Amino acid sequence: MEMLVPILAVAVRSGTPILYATLGEILTEKSGVMNLGLEGIMLMGAFSGFAASLSTGNPWLGLLAAFGTGACLGLIHAFLTVSLGSNQVVCGLAMTVFGSGTSALMGRSYIGRTIPGMAGYEIPFLSEIPVAGRVFFSQDAMVYASFCLVPLMFFFLRRTRPGLNLRAVGDSPKAADALGISVARVRYMYTILGAGLVALGGAYMSVAYNKFWAEGMTAGRGWIAVAMVIFAIWNPFQAALGAYLFGGVEAFQLRLQAAGTSIPTPLLMMTPYIMTILVLLFISIAGKQRKVLLAAPAALGIPFYREERD
Repeated sequence: MEMLVPILAVAVRSGTPILYATLGEILTEKSGVMNLGLEGIMLMGAFSGFAASLSTGNPWLGLLAAFGTGACLGLIHAFLTVSLGSNQVVCGLAMTVFGSGTSALMGRSYIGRTIPGMAGYEIPFLSEIPVAGRVFFSQDAMVYASFCLVPLMFFFLRRTRPGLNLRAVGDSPKAADALGISVARVRYMYTILGAGLVALGGAYMSVAYNKFWAEGMTAGRGWIAVAMVIFAIWNPFQAALGAYLFGGVEAFQLRLQAAGTSIPTPLLMMTPYIMTILVLLFISIAGKQRKVLLAAPAALGIPFYREERD
């Protein structure tokens, strides 16, 4: 067990950026808006978070800058898809291309530079618990915040009136509009908030996890987060499970590389993504056999046009 503890601790940290991105996309998709631009938003969040942390010396300001950057990108996506009714898939793909290219261009002068970043903090008493203490309670503030965010989001979606309104807009925007809920306002709000959380996932990699900037450093995690939304069946708790599972596979393959295994490195690097494909394949097969109920919002990806009333 002692040999597994470091791997499990790294799994939690490695899965945290995916968790933030997945939770952000869950919020967005619950409103009926699909955003496939997660990879580009994460890269922009990673760059802006690193640049702000480097210039100010404060990682919290870096995270704030990343959230603001993501919120701005979410506003653009909301304007295109909600106000103009543009194709959500195309807009998301364009966001990925834009974020990837812009972050690479603006980040050229930052390559090779490092920051102190966000340090870990052991929670008194809890960090002394065998195994669990070292895995869950000897992390940094962003990891602890994600622990709180998961149950809060679950409670918000299931037990609060704003959460009910959000789900109503995603499932039946016409009915929500008839009840006096502003569909456009709800979709704008959660597309912006969701993109901000996605950008925080990217910023975690540059500010807390790696503490440096590199072009394309998210390495496809945005796409993994899109898949994790389906794996989680739009449930925050299952999103955490999926994110940490991915993080565990990634941590394990890194440990194998460090141990000098004879397995080719490219094959080891493919392992987390192969696992994701297999999980989605299983969900698809199980769903067809009616063993898994996919709780996708009924109006996901469908523009809403409000009918004028006399």
